[in-house]
Amino acid sequence: MHISLILLVLRLGVGIIFLYHASTKFKMWKMQPSAQMSSGMLSLMKFLSVAELLGGLAVLFGVLTQFAAAGLAIIMLGAIYMKVSMWKKTFSGDGGWELDFIILCACITLMLGDAGIISLNHLILFYARTH
Repeated sequence: MHISLILLVLRLGVGIIFLYHASTKFKMWKMQPSAQMSSGMLSLMKFLSVAELLGGLAVLFGVLTQFAAAGLAIIMLGAIYMKVSMWKKTFSGDGGWELDFIILCACITLMLGDAGIISLNHLILFYARTH
């Protein structure tokens, strides 16, 4: 199998995951701070809704993939930190961070690699070289 097809599958998976999570956080734009959601946490969730949307789209379409994947990896490190330090979750089990870890690994893979030839990055660079 060609490496660009493998990268496309990885990009699609990571992009879809972050687009979904961004969409769930956009509901928080209508919320007010409460005992369950402090104003600081609510502001963070609003910021993440935009960051995850933009990063997810960039990875999905293969535009600035390495930078977007680096940003998404930082988000995943934050999610793992919250689960371990604040919520005392273990690696596996109910609410564990094993899924967060595999998404982090996928982001790091995209960060260290590139988008592949099946991407807007490649299309833009190809067009720039020929014109």
